[in-house]
Amino acid sequence: MEALFIFIVKSSGLIALFYFAYFFLLRKETFFNSSRWFLLAGLITSIVLPFVVYTKVVWIDPVPVPVDYAPAANYHYTPNYHPQIAEEESFEINWNLVSLGIYALGFAAFMIKFGIDFYSLNSVLKGKKVEQQADFKFVDVKENIAPFSYFDYIVYNSSMYSESELESILEHEKVHSDQHHTVDVIISRIFCILFWFNPIIWLYKKAILQNLEFIADNEASKKISDKKAYQYTLLKITTHETCVAITNHFYQSLIKKRIVMLNKNQSKKWNYWKYYAVIPALGAFVLLFQIKTIAQEKKELKEKTEKAALASIIQDGEVYKITKSTTDQELKDLSAKLKSEHNVDLEISNVKRNSENELIAIKIRVIKESGKVQVIEMNSTKALKDCSIVIDKDDEGTKSVSLVTDDQIDHPVVIQNRDVVVRNFESDVTPEDRSSPVPPTAPVAPMAPVFPAGPMPPAPAIDMSKMPKPPVAPASPKDKVAWAKFEKEMAEFEKKMEAFEPDLSAYEKQVDAIMAQREAIFEKQMEKYEIAMEKFNFDMDKFSQDVEIKYGRDSKEYERSVKQYENDMRQHQFDMKQHEKDMKQFEKDMKQREKELKKWEKENNKKS
Repeated sequence: MEALFIFIVKSSGLIALFYFAYFFLLRKETFFNSSRWFLLAGLITSIVLPFVVYTKVVWIDPVPVPVDYAPAANYHYTPNYHPQIAEEESFEINWNLVSLGIYALGFAAFMIKFGIDFYSLNSVLKGKKVEQQADFKFVDVKENIAPFSYFDYIVYNSSMYSESELESILEHEKVHSDQHHTVDVIISRIFCILFWFNPIIWLYKKAILQNLEFIADNEASKKISDKKAYQYTLLKITTHETCVAITNHFYQSLIKKRIVMLNKNQSKKWNYWKYYAVIPALGAFVLLFQIKTIAQEKKELKEKTEKAALASIIQDGEVYKITKSTTDQELKDLSAKLKSEHNVDLEISNVKRNSENELIAIKIRVIKESGKVQVIEMNSTKALKDCSIVIDKDDEGTKSVSLVTDDQIDHPVVIQNRDVVVRNFESDVTPEDRSSPVPPTAPVAPMAPVFPAGPMPPAPAIDMSKMPKPPVAPASPKDKVAWAKFEKEMAEFEKKMEAFEPDLSAYEKQVDAIMAQREAIFEKQMEKYEIAMEKFNFDMDKFSQDVEIKYGRDSKEYERSVKQYENDMRQHQFDMKQHEKDMKQFEKDMKQREKELKKWEKENNKKS
């Protein structure tokens, strides 16, 4: 929506630019054909130029970010869940949709008008005799309309003009037809439909039509020996105001300007510079609105910064690299070396290689002297990137062991098609007890609320002993006096029955108030339930990640947690289905109550 509004604003601005350039610089010049192409170029530019965007890339120096490979750092789960408070939605008017609706209404109205004009033109041409002469089709009509041309059709009423006048008119219309001025008229009408809200476009259309008349007058006057007679013909045609739209008709307003331009001297050629005056303005438009700047970090400097940060961390320590070409024997030697020199247990498993004997999967488990555990799992369909075991010493001589990758990963992530998981553990138990850690507690799914139930207020009681007795109909149907008396008694009886019937409006209001109160309570419970379910889903994601971090994806505990989560979700779906059943049952109960009330009213009417 925003892009559409920006496009409309830019196009309207360009249309205004070309119109004012024509109005102030070119309107009084006699370069009519050049002005024609200038005005058409303005319309085309207003549509095309907003889509021409030049992308400018600005290279900036990357901000050096210190890389911290904390030795055997514990992985902590940081929740980003925030309880939501249900708020009532306030009604706001979407002005974008309102503006679009107004634009669509105007667009549709002018499209309908455009279609009506085509229909009117077809009505004039339909069934008329056409005389073909060279490239022109002459149509002589009997209607009192001004002469006009439409593509190669030239329409006129010969009975309204003398022979000399008709010759001037036909020469004028031949110029319109020969130079395809109808295309200009239709293009200007289409732009008036698209930008109907812009007053400049209507002035633009008027300028196009006026310039076309200047062209036709100029060309026709060259072929006619008596220019004064041609001008008198212009004055005579002004009395015929019935014109057909979307055509080039001989009658146009501003006849005075046409006569002035006919008698005006030719403009000097050096005035052609005025057509180029719009170019600097278009250049400013492109520089201000059509350049998109994209900032990118310098790749080489960024890589150097990262390598320098990494080197500063491991310069005082020992680095043991595991590359894609590391053999199984080299992995065994590395485990033995770490155990003998640094008392670090290194367990390597899940080793997989491709056809070129390159590593595509590996699981590295480091158990340190303090009992801390760190694990890196890498799985890929392609050769793995390098992984390093860094053993560093602090100022006091205490050793620290870290597992790092060339991608600087220290938490569970997925990069493209390579799955890398880093897990850190800290425990004071013995290595024998590490094989069975305490599993995390799975969250419990909340229970779906039930629609509140309760007794309904009793219907108002009716004292049948106070019910009025109906009158008895006369035995003889021919006794008019008795029947008249019976009708009066029946009218009085109906009035008494209306007074006797209980007022159920108060009862219905009481029932509606109770049901509205219960619905409000239920809606609040549902809002709390939805928030609780959102928190439950979030806790389940945390639970799954905790289990995955402690046991790995291949462990049975992880499979049990996933199954538990699936069972909880099935239970949630079952609760929601049960909730839907309860709501349907509530609707049935309400309909049944309405039926009972109607039945009760009918029974009372029958008894009466």
